[in-house]
Amino acid sequence: MKRRGMVPWPAESAAAYRSAGYWLDKSLGNHLWDWADRYGDRTALVDGERRLSYRALAIRVDSLAENLLGLGLRPGQNVLVQLPNCWQFMVTVMACVRIGIAPVLALPAHRRRELAHVATESEATAVVVPTSWKDFDYEGLAHEVAARCPGSPQVLVLGEPGREGSVALDPLIGTVDDSGPLRAEDVAARRRHLDAVDVDPEDVALLLLSGGTTGLPKLIGRTHNDYEYNARRSGEVCGFGGDTVYLAVLPVAHNFPLACPGVLGTWGVGGRVVMAPSARPEVAFPLIARERVNTTAVVPAVAQRWLQAAGTGPADLTSLRSLQVGGARLAPEIARRVPAELGCALVQVFGMAEGLLNYTRPDDPPEVVATTQGRPISPHDEILIVDENDVPVAQGESGALLTRGPYTPPGYFRGGPHNKRAFTPDGWYRTGDVVRLHPGGNLVVAGRSKDLINRGGEKISAEEVEDIAYSMPQVVEAAAIAVPDDELGERICLCVVLKENETLAMTDVVETFSRTSIARYKFPEHLRILPSLPHTPVGKIDKKALRAEFMTL
Repeated sequence: MKRRGMVPWPAESAAAYRSAGYWLDKSLGNHLWDWADRYGDRTALVDGERRLSYRALAIRVDSLAENLLGLGLRPGQNVLVQLPNCWQFMVTVMACVRIGIAPVLALPAHRRRELAHVATESEATAVVVPTSWKDFDYEGLAHEVAARCPGSPQVLVLGEPGREGSVALDPLIGTVDDSGPLRAEDVAARRRHLDAVDVDPEDVALLLLSGGTTGLPKLIGRTHNDYEYNARRSGEVCGFGGDTVYLAVLPVAHNFPLACPGVLGTWGVGGRVVMAPSARPEVAFPLIARERVNTTAVVPAVAQRWLQAAGTGPADLTSLRSLQVGGARLAPEIARRVPAELGCALVQVFGMAEGLLNYTRPDDPPEVVATTQGRPISPHDEILIVDENDVPVAQGESGALLTRGPYTPPGYFRGGPHNKRAFTPDGWYRTGDVVRLHPGGNLVVAGRSKDLINRGGEKISAEEVEDIAYSMPQVVEAAAIAVPDDELGERICLCVVLKENETLAMTDVVETFSRTSIARYKFPEHLRILPSLPHTPVGKIDKKALRAEFMTL
């Protein structure tokens, strides 16, 4: 039985995906026990000094799943999960999917407005948070949100409960593992009991949140079938195997580190996942050295910080084989530096929580890796590049990207009127990205359809301006935004963060842009030097905040 508000794939598409072997008709919770049976005593998860084998992980997941049922939670319900990167995050997520409860994955940076919205929209029956983290009272916020929601969701907390009505999470997970006091027959009996819970692989397994820079998050319902394929196929494309040691350095509530290939892609092949509490070089680099991490995923802003740190201090990154960079477009100037300065291969990733994933491949020429954002992972991924009238553009021209496929749901969960805007009647998802097709078959992201600067009728890609800005040696981070202008409608404002002790004048900008073949009307006309740029919870530069700050230039 599927949740109210889920938009199913057309029957003929679903049949094709099964026939091709993409959809395996098995819940993610059952996949976890398959991995535990296959990989047993191998280390699945590392968090600080705690190390969990695949079997220990599955046992803890089942313990929590059973106790969630004991609290009165039931299959078909949704639970809001807002935890930082920690082993309990993954146990909680997998315990929910084990019994047909969909975790709604909120980022640690979300606050009352976002949480109240998604808790209400999803009709959450419980909220799972840390008591506090980074000096913020998550427990207090959870109770505020729960009090405003229909049904008064239960509040489960990681840590010692500090408010009446909170339920401690750790005792529900338990302390038993492979060597603990629980007898094998008890583990088997509980496994059989939970296996009997009816979980439809075509139903929503988890709810991701849209990661845009405008409006409240939308709910993205990912099914057991499509999300397992998402992770498995990503792992195949990226060459994941039993020797993979993956550092989860971005918030794991985000699609990128969770399943692209991420945690789930690593577990599917018996690799090891290392949880990082922060992406800061002083935190991540020692973990890479200690655990001999060989792959990880970051956003461009983190990649730039790592490049800067690797060039200014001692860092043992010799185990690192590949660095995935996605979440926002990576400037070619930065991309070219990764192999030489970090000593690993760069994998550009262009994807979205709504589905479609593109990766550059190991056999792509270096310049293709540096200047394109990859190609789709599945033979059944369909893409269209169209003009403003939904007419396909000529080969090599830029246009709006539409897509559909075996892991791109044909509608937002309870999307209502928004689904009519975001999806065509025949199921194509309007990604909002402007792309063109490279002669080699990869996609080149020109920007967002809402990230174009309209200067006197000339449409200018902000990313194109930013790419040139990154070629200036003084620049650490750059964002081009539109600012209102009475004469032309909009003009270009370039906002930059500079390296320490560096300066930049408008004359330097003009000189740099003059050395390129870019049209004069694409030159920045305003320059703002800032100590830092604002970022969204998923690490993208928050251009909405920048535009608001410089609205009156």
